[in-house]
Amino acid sequence: MSGQPLVALTGGTGFLGRHTAAALAAAGWQVRMLVRDVGRAGDTAAEAVPGDLSDPAALRRLVEGAGAVVHLAGLTKARGPAEFMAVNRDGSARLAEAVANAAPEARLVILSSLAAREPGLSPYAASKRAGEEAAIAALGPAGRWVVLRPTVIYGPGDREGLALRRLATSVIVPAPRAPEPRITMVHARDVASAIATLCVSGPLGGVFEVTDARYAGHGWRELLGRIAAALGKRPRFVGVPDGAMLAAGAAADALARVTGRGGIFGLGKAREILHRDWSSSPARQLPGLVWTPRIGFEEGLRDTLDWWASLDRKLPRG
Repeated sequence: MSGQPLVALTGGTGFLGRHTAAALAAAGWQVRMLVRDVGRAGDTAAEAVPGDLSDPAALRRLVEGAGAVVHLAGLTKARGPAEFMAVNRDGSARLAEAVANAAPEARLVILSSLAAREPGLSPYAASKRAGEEAAIAALGPAGRWVVLRPTVIYGPGDREGLALRRLATSVIVPAPRAPEPRITMVHARDVASAIATLCVSGPLGGVFEVTDARYAGHGWRELLGRIAAALGKRPRFVGVPDGAMLAAGAAADALARVTGRGGIFGLGKAREILHRDWSSSPARQLPGLVWTPRIGFEEGLRDTLDWWASLDRKLPRG
């Protein structure tokens, strides 16, 4: 092991995790990563610890000797509420217990979700709020923890965001009726930068939202319209009653129960989409002297579209 300080990371092989691992390495940390499959960490310089959030022994090995711990791992789609809770709540509790027992001086950065602000909307939102509360309970209100609630994260590596591109370039684009939902965005590199900063300094014992500088967010039509325009498209929006979108979500859940395969979209996600206010404010963000977002939506969208285009170029042509 080098003389570099050690940071323990869960979720390091995912979309945000890869940006975060790169930011931590650039900040001088030696990264130790919890991985289900050691081979998935092969393209990084991280030390791999086999295991998952259900394995207390692996979590203890992960955090021993760490000066900071970053918790990104979690489920964004599941077959039901119990599966969400098993990972997002119980896994967070186990990790926090490992930190309390094996690395009590470490700073723990817990990545939650802006959805946790409204836990009644969906099983996912409820599980993220429960995960925050379980981790805080394990460490105590005076513990060395901080919770971040990022909004919609996008950037290179964002495969889930391809659904937005498909929607924005459809012949007819469904849109919730007025009042339109307000949606905030944040680039993955900005989130990774906030995480790397908090591993060293900044407030502890608080919950902070993470968005770009447009705290008021975007309207649904504006957001999809900007994506479409960047791709040379002019979408035709059609207003859709909330009930129709909720029915589509319920149908998706029914299909998931039949097939045994959960997807991102369901009744809970429909409720999240239809929630009218995912805006933020400077008062809910990290102090400006600690961290501020640097990537605006226009720059970030170009960055993301370029990466999506690179995927298109890799597809086989028939």
